[in-house]
Amino acid sequence: MPLVRDLAGRLMVPGTRISLDVLVADFKQGKTPESIHDAYETVSLADVYAIFAYYLRHRAEVEAYLAEQMREGAEIQARIEADDPPEGLRTRLLASLDS
Repeated sequence: MPLVRDLAGRLMVPGTRISLDVLVADFKQGKTPESIHDAYETVSLADVYAIFAYYLRHRAEVEAYLAEQMREGAEIQARIEADDPPEGLRTRLLASLDS
């Protein structure tokens, strides 16, 4: 499978900034491997097909990984918003411009 884990534990296409999450999301939206390759030219068409073949053969495992990525993302967003609530952000930004 043409994927590696980055330092954050995400599955990425080697030599690119393209994650498995992005490719599978496009695939689930009905995009063809060719159109996905056109959108992410750093990912070879052969790798796109290989990744989708892996996804289709290991769907439960990949879906569990994607769910964990979503959970972690939501957790990080909640921590950020707890530290700096988005309510009033526009007002605070505008006030900082006036300073």
